[in-house]
Order: sequence, then structure tokens, then C-alpha cells
Amino acid sequence: MQERSEEAQEATAPEPGSARAKVAAFLDQRWVQNGIIGVILFNAVILGMETSAGIMAAAGPLIIGLDRLCLSIFVIEIALKLYAQRLRFFRSGWNLFDFVIVGISLVPGAGAYTVLRALRILRLLRVVSVTPSLRRVVEGFLKALPGMGSVFLLMTMIFYIGSVMATKLFQDSFPEWFGSLGRSAYSLFQIMTLESWSMGIVRPVMEVYPHAWVFFVPFIMMTTFAVVNLLVGLIVNSMQDAHAEESNKQTSDYRDEVLARLRTIEARLGVETAGKAPPQREDTSK
Repeated sequence: MQERSEEAQEATAPEPGSARAKVAAFLDQRWVQNGIIGVILFNAVILGMETSAGIMAAAGPLIIGLDRLCLSIFVIEIALKLYAQRLRFFRSGWNLFDFVIVGISLVPGAGAYTVLRALRILRLLRVVSVTPSLRRVVEGFLKALPGMGSVFLLMTMIFYIGSVMATKLFQDSFPEWFGSLGRSAYSLFQIMTLESWSMGIVRPVMEVYPHAWVFFVPFIMMTTFAVVNLLVGLIVNSMQDAHAEESNKQTSDYRDEVLARLRTIEARLGVETAGKAPPQREDTSK
């Protein structure tokens, strides 16, 4: 299966010196990638201007024209990638991401599709796909999701236990904060974020229940200082792993390129040696 996949990739890869290879080399140039990033950022500013009624009244046609120009550049870029990479284009998750984002922008934003006009700002996310450092951040976050799932499950259990306890303890005196399971969960989430938790919730509760701190302080210690920091640690560790994998991949690609060049040199030397007549030995019998 691996040999077949490699053969399929070689079959769709552009031949050196062909038009597809030249297009691929053109798209890989640094100034082209930086230019695409510039267009993405410029388009984000244009989309922000479209939300202003005053700006649209003064220069609406110009802004719409610039937006269509940016979209045309994105479509041309995708078309060139499809031409250069063919089926290999759809093997890259980032290419599929760009394809979907640009495809959403092409859907008419009228009638039932009016909501898609707001989704055009997603083009700004294309900066992630063309910026290696941002790609590492996203890849690290995605790799941390399995571990984060376990942490989220632990946090859900803590919140559920805390919500049940808070509702039973404080609902009679503070129904606006702890009158139901949902209100208790929201109040505890606010406490976990440390937003107005002391003067806004805990101290008023302690005026009625002086020993309420016995419940709130351990809850903050478990959620804010333990579980949340555990999430941050998982994400940072996954980002470091993603960076290490990318560095190893670059090293491996460079090694394969050097080996391929050495094989080419050896093949040429072999052909040149085979084309030469072997040196004749001098007759020493005379």
C-alpha cells in the first residue's frame, strides 16, 4: 500500500522543467507567499469597512470592487495550485481548508445565503495556512485535543458536583445565582474565571453563610489553578512536539534531496565511464 501511494504521488507530481513544475516553483517563492498574506490582510480591512454605513455610502462601489479583486486573486491562486498539484492538492488538509474558505466566498450572499456574507471574514484565517508559525500553533492545538478531552471530562464532573452542592446550599438565599442547576453552573464558571468573584458573589454569600469560603476556595483551587493550567501545559507540550516533528521532517526532506542528487551524480559518472574505451595495456613482451 505504501509503494502504491508513493507511485501515485510520483504520477501526479510535475515533471522537472514542465509548465506545472514552473507554476509550483512560482507559488513556492517567498514574495508570492508574502503577497498572498498581504492580500488576505487587505481584504480583512475591506470587509471591516463594509460594516460601516458611512464608508459604504461614500465609497461603496470602490470597496465592493476591491473585495471582488481580492477574491479573484484567491481564486487564481487556488486554480494554479490545482493545476500544479492535481490530485496531490486534495491530500493536504490546509489546501482543503483554503478551498472551502474561498468556495464559501463564491456563494451569492443573497436570499437564503445571506448569512454567508458574514462568513467571508473567514478568509482572514487563510493567514494560518500560509504562515508556518501559525500552522504549528494550530497543529499543536489539534494534537492536544485527545488529552484535553480527558481534562474537559474531569472539569465537567467538578462543575456538576459543585453546581449540585451550591444549589442545595445557597438557592434559598441567592436564587438569582444558585436558584437552579444551570444558574449555579454559570455562577461557578464566573467564579472560575475570577471575574468579580469575590465582591460580586462570594462575599455577599458569606454575609449570610460565613463558612461559604470552605466551598468556594477549594473550587477555585481545583479549577482555576489546577485544571486550567493543566490544559495550558497540554497545549504547550503539543506545540513543542509539532515543532519537533516539523524540524525532523525538514531534516529528512533535506537528506532525501541530497541523496537523490548523489544518485544522479553517480548515474552520470557511470554513464561517462561506460562510454569511454578501457585503457589498452602496453605489450611488454618485446
